[in-house]
Amino acid sequence: MPISDFLVIGGGVIGLNIAREIKKSFADATVTVIEKEPSCGTHASGRNSGVLHAGFYYTADSLKARFTRDGNRLLTEYCEERKIPLNRCGKLVVARDESEDRMLDELLRRGQRNGVQLQEVSAEEVREIEPRAITFKRAIFSPTTSSADPSAVLMRMEQDAKVEGVAVRNSESYVSMRNDRITTKVNNYDAGYVINAAGLHADKVARDFGFSKRFRILPFKGLYLKSSAPPGEFRTNIYPVPDLNNPFLGVHVTVQVDGHAKLGPTAIPALWREQYNGLDNFRMGEFFEIASRSASFFAASRFDFKRLALTEMRKYSRRHMVSLASSLARGITLDTFRNWSKPGIRAQLVDIQARKLEMDFVLEGDHKSMHVLNAVSPGWTCSIPFSRHVVEEIKRKLQ
Repeated sequence: MPISDFLVIGGGVIGLNIAREIKKSFADATVTVIEKEPSCGTHASGRNSGVLHAGFYYTADSLKARFTRDGNRLLTEYCEERKIPLNRCGKLVVARDESEDRMLDELLRRGQRNGVQLQEVSAEEVREIEPRAITFKRAIFSPTTSSADPSAVLMRMEQDAKVEGVAVRNSESYVSMRNDRITTKVNNYDAGYVINAAGLHADKVARDFGFSKRFRILPFKGLYLKSSAPPGEFRTNIYPVPDLNNPFLGVHVTVQVDGHAKLGPTAIPALWREQYNGLDNFRMGEFFEIASRSASFFAASRFDFKRLALTEMRKYSRRHMVSLASSLARGITLDTFRNWSKPGIRAQLVDIQARKLEMDFVLEGDHKSMHVLNAVSPGWTCSIPFSRHVVEEIKRKLQ
């Protein structure tokens, strides 16, 4: 039976970075990552937009604000040091009307409080930055926002983890925990300390350890339309003013690391945890559990799930997605944005007692285990400083 001082469940960007940080803090300890897929980063970590966010959407008292700001810098440095391609294209946040123009002031205030570099730009300056962008009077430009290939980053992080002494066990999925023994489909582990970074399945794993009693994962599907135009049709990312009452940023124009553009994402409620295409990964138990929960939130919730669901379901229409994006930039047409790219699923945590979305990172744990219940977007950007925070919390639990 394998023995590991620290066992990490989940080989996404959070799990890998937690494992690396543990190995730095406990050099003589054995650290093992188990990942149910043949390669790391198969789910959210390898399917996100690839945008390195700057951190000005969030209130200064949130973990997300600090981790996004610091994560932008640290992940940028990581890519530069390892020669991973990075597109320093920046981001414009544009307004449609006077009400959204006033919201730009709040974003500027948050950026200032969070220590994020922002530029307030006039409509004329917007056209100099991105000639196709549309805004009402003015906009915000974020020069430190950039794009990278999340799969390329994950591949290098996995390589680094192995070089640093972390054992990564692919195609090995968690099954259960009993009497401090972790059972997978391959092995039984005698683990000194367990870290649950299982993403879409984190709440299920946590319940085996007596945690996540009031929390459940509610999955949302993210779809993007990809452009058939040559690279460089857009110079920068173009985002709408967000609804600060929910964690979804709305349909926007994303410039990828290779210069190609895409539109999205959606935030369509999924009916099982890995509902990427058709009936792939369908599980009857998950379907009934999540469909029942969605129906309950549809009837009553603190975040108006009914409006959100109905609004997002319309985005299955390519014509509707293009129409939404057309308010951000000129010349966005159905002829150019014909095909859907690889979908992703956001593991959004909900508080089933308070009936609300959890907007910030959520950890639960004790002296035997730590559970990352909500590695909330932009978790990829935040991955390095958030992982350091998790390890500091583990150290406190072990004292």
